[in-house]
Amino acid sequence: MDIIQVVDNLSEDMFERFKCAAETGKWPEGTNVDQAQRDTAMQIVMAYQARVLKSKEMLTVGENGEIVSKSKRELKAEFSNSQEQSSTPPEQNNIARFTDL
Repeated sequence: MDIIQVVDNLSEDMFERFKCAAETGKWPEGTNVDQAQRDTAMQIVMAYQARVLKSKEMLTVGENGEIVSKSKRELKAEFSNSQEQSSTPPEQNNIARFTDL
């Protein structure tokens, strides 16, 4: 079975287990993961994110396996769209400034 078949049949719960193993080096129940298992878990996580989650991050792996990067213009457009959709009034959406330090 190749990695694409694994990803296509992977449940969300198993994805979370592989993600935990890749990130922490341990399975969720605390058992250590050896390096080969961790490498495989990382590959599965990356493939799952590309094929199933279709992540919208700046740098991702596309469905075809190619690295997808967004241009500065695309990132600015996404950021401005998310700001427009924010329900927080602009006067409350400011950075906290501490002047008494």
